[in-house]
Amino acid sequence: MLKDHPYLYPYSKEDARRSKELDRWQESFAHNVQCARDIESAIRGNYENDTIREGCAQSVLNQYGFKRVNFVLANSVKQTGGADRIAIDNLRWAQAMYIPGDGKHNRYYTVDTAAPLLDAFVRQAREAYQALGLFGPEHCAGDRSRQDFTGKVLVLSPNTLRETCWKQHDQLWYAHDGFGCRPNAIGRSIRSTCLGDGEMTRWNRSDFTGVLDEQYLPDWAREKLEELRGPMQEQNSGPTMGGMA
Repeated sequence: MLKDHPYLYPYSKEDARRSKELDRWQESFAHNVQCARDIESAIRGNYENDTIREGCAQSVLNQYGFKRVNFVLANSVKQTGGADRIAIDNLRWAQAMYIPGDGKHNRYYTVDTAAPLLDAFVRQAREAYQALGLFGPEHCAGDRSRQDFTGKVLVLSPNTLRETCWKQHDQLWYAHDGFGCRPNAIGRSIRSTCLGDGEMTRWNRSDFTGVLDEQYLPDWAREKLEELRGPMQEQNSGPTMGGMA
């Protein structure tokens, strides 16, 4: 069962200073540093036959959550000098994650261990994340930078959600309207309905990963989608002037 964890501040100290959020940055930074030290401790305690035991990453994930552990691991992969000993897919995973350049502070929450052991730990953490079955970019279709989201089923990014809400039922939203539906609009807001529980709210365009590829649409979501689209279809196919359909 996933639980909520202390807030992960995703920007640099300088960004926090400009935004007058230094307290939030300092608290998050302290958690990042302790997370890195606990990863090192977990690796030392589970070192066996030149690698780490299965399940080594799980205790750290339970303590800090996926968001922070992934943040610390991606930073560590980027900071390590042993890139030639990190698997290419783990390197790409880390490179795809935004880690702010924070001067010397990045080094403080870099996991200090041999590159092959860091690689093995990253592998375990990624496999545990994949086991959650969340929707990601690989489940989306088209180029989100050019798509009109109106009337589409959108995938809400896990980074937008609390970890207690990391379920497919909380990720799929039907986009009704809003300036954010258009890729080049100044406005960002999208009025949308959750296909899981029917909640209607507004998200920003940047909160979504993209448009769900229809082949991945679950049956439960398809039923809710038909309910939402039903009134629109009836309106569009209603009688025209003179009573002619």
